[in-house]
Amino acid sequence: MSPKAKTVYRCTNCGADHPKWAGRCDVCNEWNSLVEEMATSRASATASGRRVAGQKSMSEGGSVAPTPRLRDVKSSQGRRLKTGIKEFDFVLGGGIVPGSMVLVGGEPGIGKSTLLLQVAGKLQELGHSTLYVSGEESALQVKLRAERLHGSAEDVSLLNETLLETILATAGSQQLDAIVVDSIQTVFTSDLEGAPGNVGQVRECAARLMRFAKETETTVFAVGHVTKGGGIAGPKTLEHIVDTVLYFEGEGMLEHRILRATKNRFGSVDEIGVFRMTEEGLIAVENPSELFLGDRLNDSSGSAVTALLEGSRPVLIEVQGLAAKAGYGTPQRVSTGYDGRRLALLLAVLDKRAGLSFSQLDVFLNVVGGVRMQEPAGDLAVASALASSVYDRPVANSSIFLGEVGLGGEIRPVSQAERRLGEAAKMGMTTAYMAERGIPKRGPRGLEIVGVRTINDLFRQLFHA
Repeated sequence: MSPKAKTVYRCTNCGADHPKWAGRCDVCNEWNSLVEEMATSRASATASGRRVAGQKSMSEGGSVAPTPRLRDVKSSQGRRLKTGIKEFDFVLGGGIVPGSMVLVGGEPGIGKSTLLLQVAGKLQELGHSTLYVSGEESALQVKLRAERLHGSAEDVSLLNETLLETILATAGSQQLDAIVVDSIQTVFTSDLEGAPGNVGQVRECAARLMRFAKETETTVFAVGHVTKGGGIAGPKTLEHIVDTVLYFEGEGMLEHRILRATKNRFGSVDEIGVFRMTEEGLIAVENPSELFLGDRLNDSSGSAVTALLEGSRPVLIEVQGLAAKAGYGTPQRVSTGYDGRRLALLLAVLDKRAGLSFSQLDVFLNVVGGVRMQEPAGDLAVASALASSVYDRPVANSSIFLGEVGLGGEIRPVSQAERRLGEAAKMGMTTAYMAERGIPKRGPRGLEIVGVRTINDLFRQLFHA
């Protein structure tokens, strides 16, 4: 029986080492910051530091590593594995890169396991051997999910195991193309005494899985739990270790889900893929704009459309605003999918620059579809929706609003306006309101572009105010 590896308790705040756990670090006096980690040999580190370039010192336990030219390194861009799920491949940047590690996070019950089981089934159908490691569910539970997918994942190999050494030994004995670990918080190594899911266990297991992926050219998918704040549980270094971080978003009561890439070493970030959750699993939505605009009402006040840029994809989103007489002493400010502080700023600008007072009105703002509006390009649509509700006059359904609203009431241009306008014309929009300085020289055919300088100019054209 091999001797147990030595461990040390390291402070996550200052990095000081301690021989045993304590409630407070003796160096920086930070509470609850000691985490068990594998101990590194200082002797070997010192020896490697003394190593002279071009020499070989076997007595010091090391050797000179080869240093190939970058031109001689083979590129894996042409070896991406296609899953057949277009939205999933699109978010990854065109497919799965062999030897990469992908971390998928999301709220409980959002569909992470369903999505990865579908991916495993598609890879198996295409002749790529896949192993599904389940640390949370029994084999029967995984089989029942596979049956709901109409048997597309029934040929995937299944392993019910949480011990990392067993998982790596099993995967190493087979010629695998992909491994799914569900979830990384349930996996543990016997070299550490901590319980599964603690910071030391998660970091060590992720690092070993990453090394296995690079050495064997096997793609590793790992499911990650999220905290109350919405971030992936465990150390922040977990997201630095992996190659790609995907977040699965969506409201539990809505049928569609959004897969967003927040980190991708092999493609662009902030790309999104849209799926619909059905009884048969997740179905990719190839035209998200049509999904988000499908239920709009005609001639309804308090509604405006804008185009958000999600990665490289423009998506048309409906913004709904409602201003109603306050029933209590202090008016309410409620926003869903939009920053509350940004809403307060826009209300102040509308009051000061456009003469729209909200001091006696409750204000409710909703970005339809559970989408989070994070860029300022939707400010003009928010202002138009709120003004439409105050005046109780609808905005034409075929109009789109693009622009950032400044503190002086001026309208500022947005980035990549041509792509946003192209998506608007594709969806049947006929009029676009945007900053005068941002009007492109050649707009899409069939779309009239109206330039506005301030929100007062816009409101005069829309409501004759």
